[in-house]
Amino acid sequence: MTIRRMLEADLPAVAAIQAATTHAAQWPPASYLTRESWVAELNGVVIGFLVLLPLPPGEAEVLNIAVSPDFQRRGVGRALLNRASPRTLHLEVRESNAAARAFYQSLGFQETGRRRAYYQHPSEDAILLSR
Repeated sequence: MTIRRMLEADLPAVAAIQAATTHAAQWPPASYLTRESWVAELNGVVIGFLVLLPLPPGEAEVLNIAVSPDFQRRGVGRALLNRASPRTLHLEVRESNAAARAFYQSLGFQETGRRRAYYQHPSEDAILLSR
């Protein structure tokens, strides 16, 4: 598996992964090219992506991360987030998304706050995490 910068040619695969993973933010994939964005590629196929907003000094916010359902639980998300290190990373996750919260906790993220009714459809709090 290779982690590399996202290219315009990757956008159809990114859009497909995003559509297949309902927990991912559903933003226009072309907008990711204006951010720090990475893809995980295996045998020439994009299997995951990460989008970051760099924050000075030495920090970044995780805007979106998703892995193709066929490749989840195989270390792809971990590899993408490790590519973002050694910066301090911040993100938010739906309070009900226990799997994501456990995943981030396994990577050393800690709860730092809460945003009440941050998510819509349905309305739900966001749990803020940092590592």
